[in-house]
Amino acid sequence: MRRWLGAAIVLFLLQIAVLYAVGRIPICECGYVKFWEGGVNTGGNSQHLSDWYTPSHIIHGFLFYGLGWLVLRRAPITARLSLAVLIEAAWEILENSPIIIDRYRTATMALGYTGDSIINSAMDTVFMALGFFAGSRLPIWLTVAIAIFFELLTGYIIRDNLTLNVLMLIWPVDAIRTWQGGL
Repeated sequence: MRRWLGAAIVLFLLQIAVLYAVGRIPICECGYVKFWEGGVNTGGNSQHLSDWYTPSHIIHGFLFYGLGWLVLRRAPITARLSLAVLIEAAWEILENSPIIIDRYRTATMALGYTGDSIINSAMDTVFMALGFFAGSRLPIWLTVAIAIFFELLTGYIIRDNLTLNVLMLIWPVDAIRTWQGGL
């Protein structure tokens, strides 16, 4: 189990190193770090420790726990965690690549999105891991209820959530983009 936990930590550190190597900023250009950034279309979004997209990363953890349970059922939980960190780290690196940043700007409501700071990206992975461990402990019905609550809450408050984010990234819908823009 220690070996797999070590693998998860190495993958996490590799995520940070790759983001640094490709030129992502370590912290917000504002020069400070906040625990929570409540603005969605602000320069601080995706730059601090948590924001309105944090619930989606917790849901990633729920989903990755379920995936690990399906494909690595006999493996220790730390092996499943390593798989989850691998997927999340790969997504965080891809999400901060020019092709995805440009896609967000053109296909979603994130018109001014410039990518995540390294600390925000790292915390996204930490929140995913928290969701992973919660998913491993909570009853399935409660995990599903929390995920639905997070989706409805963020959908209502910021007009975006994990479901809409994925949909708009893969197959943009003009009516949704208009609604998200508050028009």
